[in-house]
Amino acid sequence: MACFMASFLFLLARTLARTPLTFEGLDLKVVDNVEEAEFILVHGTEVLGLSSGSAVPKQLEELEKILEQCALRKIPMVVANPDYVTVEARALRVMPGTLAAKYEQLGGEVKWMGKPGKIIYESAMAMAGVDAPECIAVGDSLHHDIMGANVAGMQSVFITGGIHADELGLHHFGEVAEASKVQELASKCGAYPTYVVPAFSW
Repeated sequence: MACFMASFLFLLARTLARTPLTFEGLDLKVVDNVEEAEFILVHGTEVLGLSSGSAVPKQLEELEKILEQCALRKIPMVVANPDYVTVEARALRVMPGTLAAKYEQLGGEVKWMGKPGKIIYESAMAMAGVDAPECIAVGDSLHHDIMGANVAGMQSVFITGGIHADELGLHHFGEVAEASKVQELASKCGAYPTYVVPAFSW
């Protein structure tokens, strides 16, 4: 997670290995305390970035305490990766969207940037020089990948063996989900895939 400001920021990243960010050409500066922050930038959930350019590991509970301080000061948040969870070794790991949802519960203002926002898909299509009918989105998140494809008007492939595996009653790689369970979950999430596959392998 990260705290950003128009010219100052306070940041959080996914892991120490993924911490480095570049703000070249931007009038932004990392700060080390909430009092100096003008906004928060969240792109991970495991470390807190420092003005020195280094980062320190933080537990989720520690980050939530920082969010409480930020909410009291009414510091707006920008979440650059709104996924709620991701899969690592068959276990779900909390992602920035979960922190952003927590911040909203605390009364904080959040600017969600990323899937399922339509602008992400439109930008990608513009960069590739294609239109929605020529595209297909692939992902394991109904809330983000598939809903985003729906919003952008493109086809989609839902990978059932990802973050929704437990909800679909799947226990093994490549296991095929029951169509009725997929339909029920899709309706619950309000996101409807064009195609459904259990996994990718190569």
